[in-house]
Amino acid sequence: MNKNLQPYYAVIFTSTQTENMEGYSEMATRMEEHAKQQPGFINMESVRDGLGITVSYWESLDAIKNWKQQSEHVVAQQKGRENWYSWYHVRICKVEREYEFVR
Repeated sequence: MNKNLQPYYAVIFTSTQTENMEGYSEMATRMEEHAKQQPGFINMESVRDGLGITVSYWESLDAIKNWKQQSEHVVAQQKGRENWYSWYHVRICKVEREYEFVR
């Protein structure tokens, strides 16, 4: 992360998927590319091993709100509820401090 942007915001999207994942991978790739083009986007990290966790980082709450309302993202959200997710949980957090270790 860019330490010069602190504080910033993290959207933590935790989910479990259904059996019907047709079209999911393509949509996920498109959404990541779209997110990267949004004003206020900082970064994204994702992992899936049964439980999926995607964390996206944003400069402001307004940037998060604008991303949530972006037209293609709205379609992806609807398809997620109808087809791909059996459960999800969203958390929005303010990141006030960070540090890391690199060997």
